[in-house]
Amino acid sequence: MTVNPASIPPDGRHRYAIRVYYEDTDAGGVVYHATWLRYAERARTEALRDLGVPHAAMVAEHGAMFMVRRLEAEYERPARLDATLTVETEVLEVGGATVRLKQTVRDKDGPCAVLTVRLACVRLEGNRPARIPPLWRERLGAMKNNAT
Repeated sequence: MTVNPASIPPDGRHRYAIRVYYEDTDAGGVVYHATWLRYAERARTEALRDLGVPHAAMVAEHGAMFMVRRLEAEYERPARLDATLTVETEVLEVGGATVRLKQTVRDKDGPCAVLTVRLACVRLEGNRPARIPPLWRERLGAMKNNAT
C-alpha cells in the first residue's frame, strides 16, 4: 500500500483554508453558487490525503473511486472577494459502499454555506457500486469516531 501515515483530526473535523479570488465570484464580487462545490471538492480531496488514503491510491490499487451521489447545499450568507474561508469536513456516516459528509464553509463571522454530501464508491470500469476498501473505511470511520 502506498499511502501516507494517517493524520486523524483530534476533533474529527478536517479543516482546509481557502481565499476567495476574483475568478470565484460573480459580477457583484460575491462567491458564485457553483464555487462552493469546488471548495468542498478540494477540501474532501485534502481530507483524504491527510488521512493517508488519497484518491489516487484508491484508483491505482483498487480500481475504485468516490463519486458524488447526492448533494444538498444551504447558502447561509455571502462571502466576498479576498475573504479567508475555512472548509470543515466531518464524517457523518460510513457504510459499505457510501460515505456521508457534512462540509461547512466558514469565514470569521460563522457559516457561509453548509453542504451535506453522500459519496458512493464505484469501480472505474462500468461505474458499478463497490465496497469501500478497508483502509479507507477504517480511516474515515476513525475520523467519525473522533468527532465531538
